Amino acid sequence: MDTEVEMRTRIDKALIITLLLSVAAAAQARGPVRASEGNTRGWQLMTPEERIEHQSRIRGFKTYEECRGYQVAHHQLMEERATARGMALPQGGRDICEHLQPASGSRQPSG
Repeated sequence: MDTEVEMRTRIDKALIITLLLSVAAAAQARGPVRASEGNTRGWQLMTPEERIEHQSRIRGFKTYEECRGYQVAHHQLMEERATARGMALPQGGRDICEHLQPASGSRQPSG
């Protein structure tokens, strides 16, 4: 009887670990866990409501094109706000949409 309980405990632990790992992987694939001043261009020029909306939108994109279109428009808006206030926004940073691109080796052969 003890071995049956031990076996069930091991199975339960393995299932919990698998579940936690899959949740962590899914969260990582969605993009930034939390948008912040360190990873969002123009953060200081956004209202708290805009920050929440921005983060929600970033997490919701399904395609690279959709995400990239939003990113370009967002950067343009932040540039306009910065210029109006006599500020300069930092350039560069990582592409928040790159996780939506297909892996380099996963292309389907044509023909």
